[in-house]
Amino acid sequence: MKLNLYQKTAITTVIATLVLILIGGLVRAAGAGLGCPDWPQCFGMWIPPTSASELPSQYDASLFNPIHTWLEYINRLVGVLIGFLITLTFIFSFRYRKTDPVVTISSGAAFILVLVQGWLGGQVVKSGLSAGMITIHMILAMIIVNTLLFASFRAMNEKLATVLTPQTKKILMIVSGAILFVTLVQLVLGTQVRESIDVAKNVLGLPREQWIDTTDLLYAVHRSFSWLVVILSFVLLYFNKKREVPGRLVKIGYAIFGLIILQMLLGLGMERLNIPGTLQLLHLVSVSVLICIEFLFMLMVGFSRKAGA
Repeated sequence: MKLNLYQKTAITTVIATLVLILIGGLVRAAGAGLGCPDWPQCFGMWIPPTSASELPSQYDASLFNPIHTWLEYINRLVGVLIGFLITLTFIFSFRYRKTDPVVTISSGAAFILVLVQGWLGGQVVKSGLSAGMITIHMILAMIIVNTLLFASFRAMNEKLATVLTPQTKKILMIVSGAILFVTLVQLVLGTQVRESIDVAKNVLGLPREQWIDTTDLLYAVHRSFSWLVVILSFVLLYFNKKREVPGRLVKIGYAIFGLIILQMLLGLGMERLNIPGTLQLLHLVSVSVLICIEFLFMLMVGFSRKAGA
């Protein structure tokens, strides 16, 4: 499949944004969110120090952790790189301004959103890592990556086109839409559970084995909802087979099912192993990829051609 410059740049930006979500998750799991206590500089410098002796006099050397500092600094650098990529994506999208202006509009929306995200990142630091601000930061990142995914798909619609009967299209849209909706609800519930754990960890100072106990009903609801996602994914696989869906969609359906099972296993592992940072990171990254794949499935179904047309 030969891609033009816009398509290559847009796909690269989608992947890079997912990598940024991974790095952001690593920063949070490592507790390095305040590795740079100011913004946009880091300890008042554009290139952060590598040792406490290099700190400006107004900063407390006892609070300096070089690993946390550079982890957060790399997170910011990747964020800047994403900003440049999204800017290029927007510029290159002008080739579609007449043939498919939705591509240009979507790319422009992503460009505006990434500017908001940059400003919001500064507010997160200034708020001292307020849990609510972190959640908004994460949700906006998902909106940006899926806006880019939509723009990329529109630009590649001819290459990704599939054929479905009207009845099959209707069924798959309902089922995949329900899966995406419940997954998004799970994402919001999961961020709320994480906020409760952050309070238990950072405010109450509880030991790791007691963190999950502070989530009460919220975690129980989050855990129960996961079964609904699994059931819906089984329904999707059933209709993929029953309705003789094209192989490309079948493969994406299996990917959705596999990622949902992975999410459950990671959630179970966090519960049983007292929420280790590695599993937190994998849980966050896999749900980000899952949402993108679910959205891609819906796009392919929604823009499918009518069989026999």
